[in-house]
Amino acid sequence: MKAVVTRVTAAHVEVDGETVGALDLAPGAQGLVVLLGVTHDDTADTARRMADKIWTLRILDDETSAADRDAPLLVVSQFTLYGDVRKGRRPSWNAAAPGPVAEPLVDRFVTAVSDLGATVSTGRFGAHMRVHSVNDGPVTILVEM
Repeated sequence: MKAVVTRVTAAHVEVDGETVGALDLAPGAQGLVVLLGVTHDDTADTARRMADKIWTLRILDDETSAADRDAPLLVVSQFTLYGDVRKGRRPSWNAAAPGPVAEPLVDRFVTAVSDLGATVSTGRFGAHMRVHSVNDGPVTILVEM
């Protein structure tokens, strides 16, 4: 499992012009956008460990975590994190888990981070999404399990 975690001051995701997920942040508050990719050997335990890691990452102001500040998360499935461009110019998606494997694990991640206390919004799995975010810092971290 791989995630790109970005500290933001605003974020929302649209599908077909409709907002399907958004962070409700007060002025000056911070949240996290989590682009989440799943590979073939990921499990429910991988999703749980990833949720715990991201929820407690100390990347908000004053080296605090989302858990410390009750900061919300916007989680967007992102199979393209497993794009391989080592050969040629066209990415290979072989390392990305297929939808029937990936979708339940993305859902498991969302459930796990919610169970830890997070307020979570999501995109729509498999949809063409437009993700809008205002990066803060900018702070962007790659997390791999």
